[in-house]
Amino acid sequence: MEGPRGRRGDPERSPAGEEAMAGIRVLIADDHPTIIEGLISALGRHALKVVGHVSDPDAVVPKFAETKADVIVLDVRFGEGATGLDIARELLRTSPRARIVFYSQFDEDEIIREAYRLGGAAFVTKNVDPSVLAGAIEHVHGDASKPFFLPEIAERLAVLGLRGDESPQSKLSRRDLEVFRLMAEGQTNAEIAERLNLSTKTISNISQHVKDQLGVHRQADITRLAVKYMLISP
Repeated sequence: MEGPRGRRGDPERSPAGEEAMAGIRVLIADDHPTIIEGLISALGRHALKVVGHVSDPDAVVPKFAETKADVIVLDVRFGEGATGLDIARELLRTSPRARIVFYSQFDEDEIIREAYRLGGAAFVTKNVDPSVLAGAIEHVHGDASKPFFLPEIAERLAVLGLRGDESPQSKLSRRDLEVFRLMAEGQTNAEIAERLNLSTKTISNISQHVKDQLGVHRQADITRLAVKYMLISP
């Protein structure tokens, strides 16, 4: 995993470097107006082009499509209800090649791990210098195949990997995980079947398999597990 280029570097860039960054179109998704204003100003100083900002979680995906942004800076704890992780899942369903920089004041283990699992190209905490965020944006725009995490975040990811992964994400297939998320939200088999365009019998079989795989059968335990692993909002 890449470290933060530019974190301790000279904020002055070569003309060629500034010209390259100037072509990067950035969308900011955060529900704090002061943070949005600060980022627009800070990223502008680093020759990045902010093409839009959004504070409504439901507007992120259409705004991303509208602006044709190269990179989205996405707050993890985004408002009430949907989280940045939920938004990222929806965004990647509609735009699999979207390049995401998760931006958060929170760095709990499960948030970091889920951001990494989702394919977030970078995870930057809000207490870092704006030059680090600018470097992350530049990095993921150039090569999203190599994630960008601060050294301390990368170290925690490595430790989490060594401990083993007991999460639903590691034990379930993509389809099973989607069913599990809907189960955790309290939807019935019939409702899930309609949502996923599958038969009720198929969903019944999947839900039983999910419960057996995870060792949870009560609705309260299913919901609690999904919240713990950041699959649904509390």
